[in-house]
Amino acid sequence: MRYFHGILIFVLTLVFCVVGCQSEKTRFVTIGTGGVTGLYYPTGGAISRMLNKKFKQFKIKATVESTSGSVFNINAVIKGDMEFGIAQSDRQYQAYKGFAEWEETGAQTELRSVFSLHAEPITLVVSEQSAIKNIAGLRGKRINLGNPGSGQLQNSKDVLTAAGFSEQDILAEYVKAVEAPGLLQDERLDGFFYTVGHPNGNIKEATSGRIKVYIVDIEGDNIDKMVDDYPYYAKAIIPHEFYERALNTEDVQTVGVKATFVTSVNVAEDLVYALAKMVFENLEEFKTLHPAYASLTKENMLQGLTAPIHHGALKYYREAGLAELINNNLILEQEL
Repeated sequence: MRYFHGILIFVLTLVFCVVGCQSEKTRFVTIGTGGVTGLYYPTGGAISRMLNKKFKQFKIKATVESTSGSVFNINAVIKGDMEFGIAQSDRQYQAYKGFAEWEETGAQTELRSVFSLHAEPITLVVSEQSAIKNIAGLRGKRINLGNPGSGQLQNSKDVLTAAGFSEQDILAEYVKAVEAPGLLQDERLDGFFYTVGHPNGNIKEATSGRIKVYIVDIEGDNIDKMVDDYPYYAKAIIPHEFYERALNTEDVQTVGVKATFVTSVNVAEDLVYALAKMVFENLEEFKTLHPAYASLTKENMLQGLTAPIHHGALKYYREAGLAELINNNLILEQEL
């Protein structure tokens, strides 16, 4: 009997140890961002640091990875190479529906939304000597549209299409955003597109060099139609005060998308729950980390999403009384 009692104590101790060890186990997550000079990288870094500060509470260690952008991040999340990624709202829409880069592979139905972030206006920077004053003036000019795998490349193409011409009507380049300001200042480009939150270091670099530049308005009836045709585009403004060395004298009128934080349906519920809870309950701290975050609210962080909400994030939003702010089409009850 004494022997049996000893065995029982040993077994119970082992069980409690295993359970305790599992509950204390550190989990590692990676957040895919973008180029180091863009806003995705510091955004991922800010979320990573905030999550790591809560390590005792959540037992999660987060790291960020600089990537080529939205398309790469979405694909990496779907494949399980990363747990989270930042992507433009239009890319989220196209991936979930199986459009654009995903036409051959089909709809990425495992893609899930967590929340949205800052607005990302489509920004067109041109040199003074190019004499480009509007979109129509791009014809025949040397314009960088964006690198393959970036969200801005499709935005550039959409603007060109709205203006009534194609990539073949300009001298198109496809380099990364970080390279474009230097190429413009070296007179190897007439201009470049960049879909990004503001203020942005690359744009400041472009406006501070020897070659004087304009930031061109992207507006007109054709652009209004583009906004009507695509649910992820909306009108946007780039404040003149952000780039006082540009030749503009007023705010720039344009259109844009939103940055969104995405994951896969296969990522554990408690991981996504913890991240959503951490960001929303520390939103005021997060907003102080960059001027682009200043206008964030809990309400607008649940707008601009086109893939279903991850069940872990939805669990938190329901607890916090925020679920009513979410489009009902994005709530898949069968996953709860």
